[in-house]
Amino acid sequence: MKHDKVLITGGMGFIGRCIAGILVEHGWDVLLFDNLNPQVHGAVPRHNGDKLFQHPCVQVFRGDVRHAADWAKVLPEVRYVVHLASETGTAQSMYEISRYTETNVGGISELLNYLANQPHDIRKIILASSRAVYGEGAYRCVQCGLVYPGARSGEMLSAGQWEPQCPTCAGEVAAVATPESAVLAPASIYAATKLAQEDLLHIASKALGIPAVIFRMQNVYGEGQSLRNPYTGLLTILAGQLRVGRMLNLFEDGQASRDFVHVDDAARSVTMALHSDAADGCTLNVGSGRATSVEKIAALLCDCFGLKRHYRITGQYRLGDVRHGLADLERIQAKLGFEPQVSLEAGLERLVDWVKAQPIEPDQWETATRELVERGLMPCSEVQVG
Repeated sequence: MKHDKVLITGGMGFIGRCIAGILVEHGWDVLLFDNLNPQVHGAVPRHNGDKLFQHPCVQVFRGDVRHAADWAKVLPEVRYVVHLASETGTAQSMYEISRYTETNVGGISELLNYLANQPHDIRKIILASSRAVYGEGAYRCVQCGLVYPGARSGEMLSAGQWEPQCPTCAGEVAAVATPESAVLAPASIYAATKLAQEDLLHIASKALGIPAVIFRMQNVYGEGQSLRNPYTGLLTILAGQLRVGRMLNLFEDGQASRDFVHVDDAARSVTMALHSDAADGCTLNVGSGRATSVEKIAALLCDCFGLKRHYRITGQYRLGDVRHGLADLERIQAKLGFEPQVSLEAGLERLVDWVKAQPIEPDQWETATRELVERGLMPCSEVQVG
């Protein structure tokens, strides 16, 4: 069955390519819109060997979502928009404020401005947002019940008080799955721009009568994620360092946790929303529903590389980092029947196999860390605690 054309912004990224691969298998035409940012794709992008780009249903347009003229070139050709294009480094966003705002907020603003002022036949917009909009997210206090702690202060972190406290009684709290109805408390510029994207789309889509779906992605990982970008993609960064024998430095006490979801599952959630109207108007978490500590991840990756404990816990921290992240998947299960299919263990094996087959990229981690130290977003000293 032949379907209409889908525009995927940020389409040359690993999530966009995965979505496109699924769509063309099901008869969709796809237009990949990307600026090929050197931070992600390198100074000379190496995509020529990818069979996806040789598919007759796939087109590529190099453009910038900040430019109205580029939107005007692609939107008349398509019926659906999947908006992935975004600057994504949480720490980097704290000192690249203009760039993150111009791309993340300005990009979706240009899309919506076109739709408000030009004739079009757009039938649905899907936005990839982030779990970062929750800040710390949901916790449970024995005394106060469900609570939403604020960002951890520099004083807490410098004292090694890693776990958030109850905002009401200052008691101990335990992380629980965060639902879409949670209090929103972005703790970084990146998170603030993602929440702004959500608000703009929510308001404009209603006014324009265009169905919209917002996905709050957890930590997406998998084959194809950029090995050049030191600002995002924790699992890819760690795997790349282990491949060249580098000792991993784990922040805080190594027990910060995240909900890691494989790119196949994240992409499948988007394609499910394109095939169905059941989620129209909804905001949905996309994750695995499983929280895994950074130390556990490091141990699993070491196993994949055949290494013994090749990491150390430094006690370093970054201002703006959240302690725990775990998605409540009840709503996406009810609306789309979504269930994650790739286990963390299987996903890590696939990631490591892919990393081993890639050219070795220059390690930019130290440069990125130095930038944080110079701007006072990370302590300059390293304290080994385990």
